[in-house]
Amino acid sequence: MASAAELVKQLRDLTGAGVMDCKDALTATQNDPQAAIEYLRKKGLAQAAKRSHRETREGAVGAYIHAGAKLGVLVEVDCETDFVARTEGFQQLVKDLGMQVAAANPAYVAREDVPGEVVEKEREIYRGQMAAEKKPPQVIDKIVEGKLEKFFTEQCLLEQPFIKDASGKTRVRDLVDGLNAKTGERIVVKRFCRFQIGEAG
Repeated sequence: MASAAELVKQLRDLTGAGVMDCKDALTATQNDPQAAIEYLRKKGLAQAAKRSHRETREGAVGAYIHAGAKLGVLVEVDCETDFVARTEGFQQLVKDLGMQVAAANPAYVAREDVPGEVVEKEREIYRGQMAAEKKPPQVIDKIVEGKLEKFFTEQCLLEQPFIKDASGKTRVRDLVDGLNAKTGERIVVKRFCRFQIGEAG
């Protein structure tokens, strides 16, 4: 069985959280490393929510050019300080987001960015697909909402499964939230642009 100090070190290596935060997490979860990671994640998300009003005036624009130079992406990620913008973790996030946009071709950053009329049009299409099926309205509503969730997962960058995680469990939002918790700063994926040879502008 690992000693308390070893557990703290392991947790720090896995999460990047501070020593005292790791100790608190392990105490709160009876030294269960997985539960402690979840505890720290929730704490980080709660702190991130408190930071949602803070201004993000620093950050970086990253460029990703796919092999063969037929596909390129520009992505802007903002944060609060130049110090965080220069860290390895922030730069890696910008790079990963560029690769994600290149590979998964999202249309929006977040579900909040999808115009209301687009959402309604999708709902209409799904209802049209269900028209021939003799199902109760509440069942159809549930199916429509399920299809809408799938639409968000495919079209919104933050909702997409992260391409580097073969299990499909990590969402792009988890990467941003993780860095948010680690740095203690508000980090915002502002916008992206994807260019592909042969595609209409």
